[in-house]
Amino acid sequence: MSGIKSLAKDTAVYGLSSIVGRFLNWCLVPLYVYIFPSAEYGVVSYLYSFTAVALVILNYGMETGFFRYANKESDPERVYTTTLLTVGSTSLLFIILFSLLLHPVATALLLPDNSLYVWLLGVTVAVDAFSNIPFAYLRFRNKAFRFAGIKLLNVFVNIALNLFFLLLCPKIWQSAPEAIAWFYEAPGGEAFGIGWIFVANLLSTLIVLLCLLPQLTGRRYAFSGTLLKRMLGYSWPLLILGVAGILSQNMGQILIPYIFQGHEEEARSMVGIYGANIKIAIVMVMFTQAFRYAYEPFIFSQARAEGEDKSRAYCDAMKYFVIFGLLIFLGVMYFLPVLRYFISPSYWSGLQVVPVMMAAELFFGVFFNLSLWYKLTDRTQWGMYFSLLCFALMLGLNFWLVRAIGIPDGYMGAAWAAFISYFTVMVVSYFVGRHYYPLPYQVGRIGGYVLFAAALYWAGNLVEWPDRMWLTYILRAIMLAVYVGAVGCLENVPLLSPALRRLLRR
Repeated sequence: MSGIKSLAKDTAVYGLSSIVGRFLNWCLVPLYVYIFPSAEYGVVSYLYSFTAVALVILNYGMETGFFRYANKESDPERVYTTTLLTVGSTSLLFIILFSLLLHPVATALLLPDNSLYVWLLGVTVAVDAFSNIPFAYLRFRNKAFRFAGIKLLNVFVNIALNLFFLLLCPKIWQSAPEAIAWFYEAPGGEAFGIGWIFVANLLSTLIVLLCLLPQLTGRRYAFSGTLLKRMLGYSWPLLILGVAGILSQNMGQILIPYIFQGHEEEARSMVGIYGANIKIAIVMVMFTQAFRYAYEPFIFSQARAEGEDKSRAYCDAMKYFVIFGLLIFLGVMYFLPVLRYFISPSYWSGLQVVPVMMAAELFFGVFFNLSLWYKLTDRTQWGMYFSLLCFALMLGLNFWLVRAIGIPDGYMGAAWAAFISYFTVMVVSYFVGRHYYPLPYQVGRIGGYVLFAAALYWAGNLVEWPDRMWLTYILRAIMLAVYVGAVGCLENVPLLSPALRRLLRR
């Protein structure tokens, strides 16, 4: 149980930085959708989908490989510096080649007139990929607070720069243009539009790299080709896994412009509406990401322990992940009529994707939780197989469902494709894992919690009265309390502090 407590503590710290950071970045969405029409904001969502893929390629599984070998080798520092030098070299090479081939790349992305946007994001993703390794080192050394602090700084700087470029600079340009002409005029000033979003992202990423200098300097760099060969042998299936996985996550936003060629304005508008609304479902993504940050170091450190307690820790981690994931799902869905105001009313037609994507992301989180069996048994090729299966399902279902639904709601096809694909790979991974690394997951109890949450979700939809929303929220809050209370009783988790319980008894 001590392992679970440690995992919970680290998840809370990583989660704080992730949730606060994502929430603050989330608050930029109303700014974007207020300033830019859906078709223009669609370019932002579309390009960020590709950068997510590029980030996985440029890390090529070395982050997880570092955790595996830092816990396995006698000299973790040699593992770290070998990883740093390798990823740093490939990131630098990427920037050079990307700059030389910029126009063909921008044309292939259907953005030949916006090559500067593409270049800014390309450099940003290369710096991000390199920065992930010192961030992984902080996690390995259990420096959760430093990790969280730098991540939050990145968010605050990014938000400040967005507000500066998008709101303050246009006002300064009207009153004192000479003060900002040296950087503002050349790209086009206010007409540069969404380009300033990418400039802010690049500058905040470079500042983060400066903050990571203590993890990059003051150490003896040692490179081992033999070690790197073993790490790449372990990590290359994770590269395929990661690329297929991230393509699957962003499939809808990537494919919609290609599916509806000839209807560019409508396609970009759909991508913008879809991208803005899945930002509401991002709460589940934040929870999964916070859990992942803590879970990978946790499973490899637990693997070194002896006895059956580690198996219990893995199973408890799965159970509590689902419990909290269901609580987040209910909370977001119950209060969606309030949360929808984070985006412009002109984007509300896409709110129907939120419950589907919330459930899909929960399936994906369970799939990630199940991935420990092939990481601990060094059968990472299975992760590649699962991701390729998910990719194939996503590709086929997107082409079918997005086309079938058509303009203007084709993005719902992307949401249902994610739901079906993640559910499928979750189930397949569970049954394959039972053969190679059987764990006594409490499937019956977890399934009971899922059915209980589904019943509460259905009941919550029945008590919605548009003319008396205050009563709706009170009843839904009571339902959330019922869920928490029932889980607390079944899991023997005290919901009140001992002092408060004694006070109530008196």
